[in-house]
Amino acid sequence: MSTKLQIDLQFASPAIESAINQIASNSLIKKWIKATTNKVGLITIRFVNAAEAKKMNAAYRKKDKPTNVLTFPYALDKASLNADIILCVPVIQKEAKEQGKDMKSHLAHLIIHGCLHAQGHDHGIPKQAEKMEALEIKLLKELGFANPYTPQ
Repeated sequence: MSTKLQIDLQFASPAIESAINQIASNSLIKKWIKATTNKVGLITIRFVNAAEAKKMNAAYRKKDKPTNVLTFPYALDKASLNADIILCVPVIQKEAKEQGKDMKSHLAHLIIHGCLHAQGHDHGIPKQAEKMEALEIKLLKELGFANPYTPQ
């Protein structure tokens, strides 16, 4: 077993890769991911278009529309984790514009959000949502980003 967290970044197309690289470098994205955990294992982040996100959201969540982030945790224990996180670039871009947010900070937030889901955090129950949001705010602040839940 590896003694560090392995991070695999995947891009559905050269256009998606170019769009992400204009916002944040691969090394910066990996820094954001590593800020969420000290566990070993593997996190795969796949940046996709709306069609792929819609197909996955329909298959796994029975919702016939693309979504910003989908997290698939496969293994989690005290020391390690293994998960896939799917991020839909067009949805994230649209949300950032509609919410008046900087694309870089919105992307960082959703990557952290997905990584916390991979570690068992959930926002489906109010008490758990408060805990997860507080952790997101703390991690983003440590990385130099504003509170994503405060109107911009």
